[in-house]
Amino acid sequence: MTTSETVSAQESSFSVQRIYLKDCSFETPHSPEIFRAEWQPHVDFELQILNQKLADDAYEVVVAGTATATVDKKVAFLVEVKQAGIFTFKNIPEEQMPVLINIVCPNILFPYFRETMSSLTLRGTFPPLTLDPINFEALYQQRLAQENSAKNGEGSTTIQ
Repeated sequence: MTTSETVSAQESSFSVQRIYLKDCSFETPHSPEIFRAEWQPHVDFELQILNQKLADDAYEVVVAGTATATVDKKVAFLVEVKQAGIFTFKNIPEEQMPVLINIVCPNILFPYFRETMSSLTLRGTFPPLTLDPINFEALYQQRLAQENSAKNGEGSTTIQ
């Protein structure tokens, strides 16, 4: 056996260990009178991607969002969802980790997040909240640009 045969390349791997609903909340503060109003809502939506390292090769990634629907300046509903997943990364180069954590993992979690948001509004007897697909790569690039601008003293803006 030669030295080249004994040295095996370490294979990189990425896997989903678990996808779960970490937290959710649904409120209708102006019910039942809001049901009598003409349904012409204004919906505000905010989104965050959170993560924490659990072990050397495992991270929890969370897609957290809040949608607030208002009708005539009254809150019709407020729905908050935190959809999470545990992901393992073996032999992934350090420079690739931000892309996996901020783009790939949220892309995996978002369909579950989206379905939960829709289901909760439907259970509140409102029309289902249908969220458009989100380009997590563009959001990540935007956040990096904002961080670079802040470092250079150019100010920053909030992603909503």
